[in-house]
Amino acid sequence: MTPGDLDDKLESMFALRRQFMSHLEDVKPGSYPHSVLDISKKESQQLIRDLALKGVEEMFEALQHLKNWKPHRDADLPDFNKAAFLEEIVDAFNYFLSTIILVGVDANDLYDAYRTKDKKLHDRLDTGY
Repeated sequence: MTPGDLDDKLESMFALRRQFMSHLEDVKPGSYPHSVLDISKKESQQLIRDLALKGVEEMFEALQHLKNWKPHRDADLPDFNKAAFLEEIVDAFNYFLSTIILVGVDANDLYDAYRTKDKKLHDRLDTGY
C-alpha cells in the first residue's frame, strides 16, 4: 500500500462521515449543523464537547471487551471479540471525526497535523524527553 492509497482512504472516511452527518441531519433535524461551526461561540463549544464525550463513552464501551487486563487476576481469559471491539473503536472514531469536521479540519489538515506530531514524538524519543 502506498501513501497515496492511505490518503485516498482517509479522504474517503471524511467523505463518508460528512455524508452520514448530512443524512442524519435530514432525517433528524438538529443532529448536526450543515456548516463548519464558529468555535468562538458557546453553543458550538458545547456541541464539540458533547461529541468528544460521546467518543470517550464509545472508547469505554470498547474497553469493556478487554477481559484479560487485571494484574491481580490469576485466571487467564483469552477470549476476545475483535469485531465487537473494533466496532466500538469505529463508533468512537466517528464521533471524533465529526468533531474534527465541524471545526473545519479536512483530511489534509489532519494528516499534516498527524505527521507533525509524529515527528515531534520521534524527536522526543531520540533526545530522551
